Amino acid sequence: QVQLVESGGGLVQPGGSLRLSCAASGTIFSWFVMAWYRQAPGKQRELVASIRGGDSTYYAHSVKGRFTISRDNAKNTVTLQMNSLKSEDTAVYYCNYQESWGQGTQVTVSS
Repeated sequence: QVQLVESGGGLVQPGGSLRLSCAASGTIFSWFVMAWYRQAPGKQRELVASIRGGDSTYYAHSVKGRFTISRDNAKNTVTLQMNSLKSEDTAVYYCNYQESWGQGTQVTVSS
């Protein structure tokens, strides 16, 4: 069973940046996808970004060009660098690997 622990959320002003990290314990295979999802109040959970291996990435249209996902397979970590944040990025962000989910970390973008 893989356990995922997110960190790095918080309150930031519009236009600011945050860096989310996810540490995975257990057996992780680099060829399986690791991903970040988010869920805003009253909305469904949505895929934000994913990465397979070290460099095969996907981004939701709404975050493309602003967010960057990266992965350290040796350390079993995945990171989401979020720049130019907007109020609509406010949500709980979740790390995902196969059927495992982290507990979520709150990101609030507000002035």
